[in-house]
Amino acid sequence: MPYIKKEFKTIKGKKIEEFLQTLAIDLKLCLTLLEKGKITDENNKRLQKNQIIKSDFIYIVIFEPQTKGLKPIFDSFHFAIFDKPSGIMVHPSSHQLNIYTLLDEIKYHFGEKASLVHRIDAETSGLVLVAKNAFSDMVLKSMFEEKLYTKKYKALVDGEIKEELTINTAITNDTGLIKLKMKTDINGKESTTIIKPILYDEINNQTLIEAIPLTGRQHQIRVHLDSIGHTIIGDPLYGVNEKFADDFLKNNISLEKRVKITKAPRLMLQADYLEFEFLDVIYKFSSKQKFITI
Repeated sequence: MPYIKKEFKTIKGKKIEEFLQTLAIDLKLCLTLLEKGKITDENNKRLQKNQIIKSDFIYIVIFEPQTKGLKPIFDSFHFAIFDKPSGIMVHPSSHQLNIYTLLDEIKYHFGEKASLVHRIDAETSGLVLVAKNAFSDMVLKSMFEEKLYTKKYKALVDGEIKEELTINTAITNDTGLIKLKMKTDINGKESTTIIKPILYDEINNQTLIEAIPLTGRQHQIRVHLDSIGHTIIGDPLYGVNEKFADDFLKNNISLEKRVKITKAPRLMLQADYLEFEFLDVIYKFSSKQKFITI
């Protein structure tokens, strides 16, 4: 339950900064929360710098990590690797109170300075890289921005893919009902994904593939595969009608209906392999989770 709204009895007439110094919360953190509008009065109005407190209570939305037992599969002085299960968001939005995410485990294990280097969809399982200090955060995020890494995914898709192929189709925001969705569009951002077939299941007409995204667009692998008629099994957003996708996002879809429509209880996409160089050492990681075998 990361974001929690806490109530504090005030000392009227004091400046907000002076009052924050009396709390058993790190002052630097409090001042950051003040700047971000996370501290409000009894009328839910955000407090400003140097403002005189006039209400009996103030409320602070603060991140308090809680663990559910998920541990990193690799841990070093500078960084760690988590193998995230499907269905867990990597990071909450500030308005989502009491939502467990991977960031809970990151902050629980490594403290306030730890941060996500990159993200994967909540529905996607697999490897997530975490920086543990300011130095590694700077170096590793720069590495991802410059694409100096190799990331490979496994996916189970509808239909048969016989040969390796490269999808070079631009991607942009969808203009339909589901604002979260993306779509292929010649006016979008350049996007490239390499698809390699691994195994074909003739009975279910499904192919296990390896996907290598050379760019990092939102939902890139999902959008590209759907655009060529090979939607990922279990996808609740692509390859389904908008009403179903909207109901899914609003948690109005039963597991039975999801399986009936998408052919699986989860998105069959996993961040399966990650390779990069850090401080002259090449690291290679593979997901420890069991993916579907056909």
